[in-house]
Amino acid sequence: MKGRVKARKDSISRRSFLGKSLAVGAGTIGVGLLRGSPIATASRDRLTPPDAALLRFPAALELLEADFWIQYNELGGIQDPEVPGGTGNPAYHDALGVLDEDMDQYIHDNTDDEITHHTSLNAYLVSKGSAPANLDPFRTLIGSIATGVNPALIGHRLTNLTQLTIDTSWWTRYRDDSHNPDLDPDHVFPQAVPTLGVNQHTAIPRTDADTTDPNFLQAIANTAGFHFPTIEQGGNSLYPSLALRAIHPDVLRI
Repeated sequence: MKGRVKARKDSISRRSFLGKSLAVGAGTIGVGLLRGSPIATASRDRLTPPDAALLRFPAALELLEADFWIQYNELGGIQDPEVPGGTGNPAYHDALGVLDEDMDQYIHDNTDDEITHHTSLNAYLVSKGSAPANLDPFRTLIGSIATGVNPALIGHRLTNLTQLTIDTSWWTRYRDDSHNPDLDPDHVFPQAVPTLGVNQHTAIPRTDADTTDPNFLQAIANTAGFHFPTIEQGGNSLYPSLALRAIHPDVLRI
C-alpha cells in the first residue's frame, strides 16, 4: 500500500513537472514566433513617453536656435536656395566681415544645420507615433524690420535678438590657465566684455536707422560675434546628461 501511494506521488510529481515544462516551452515558442510579428515590431518601435519627451526637448531647443540663426542669415549670411527667406543687409554683412571674412558662410551653415536638426528630430518622433515639438503658438515677436529680413516673418519670431544680455565669461574661461571649470566649478570667470553682461543690446539692426552710423553698426556686429559662440557652447553639458536618461537605444544614439 505504501509502495502504491509512493508511486502515485511520483506520478503526480512527474506529471506536474511535464506540465510546467510544456507550459514554459509553449511560452518560449510563442515569444519566438511573436518576436518578428507586426505586433512585436510595433511595440518595439514605439517610444516610451519619457523617451519621446527626451527628444522633444532638444527638438524645441533646435527650433529656438534655428529661429535666431535664420534672423542672422537673413541679414548677414549667404542668401541662396539652401537657406531662403532673406535678401541680406549689405552694411550689416560688411560689419560682420570685419570680425571674420567668412562670417557669412559660418552663419549660413549654422542656420542650415539647426534647421536640419529640428526637422530630423521631429520627423523621427512622428515616425514613432509621438508628437513633435511645436512652438508655433509662441511665434509672436516682431524682430527686425531692417532691409534684408523676410517680411513674412515680421511679428512671427520666437527669439528677440534686439534685447540681449550676453554672458561673455566663456571667452576668459577657455583662456585661463590657472582655473579649470570642471575641477573648480565655483570659480567666477570674469566677463570679456563687461558691458554686454548688463542692460540690453541688439545683435542685429532693428531698422535701417541702425545702419547709418558705422561705429554703432560695428558695435551691433560685435555683439553678434559674442552671441554666436554663447549659443553653441550652451548645450555641451546638456545633451550628455540627457543621454543618460534614454531607454530606447536609438534615442541614446540620437
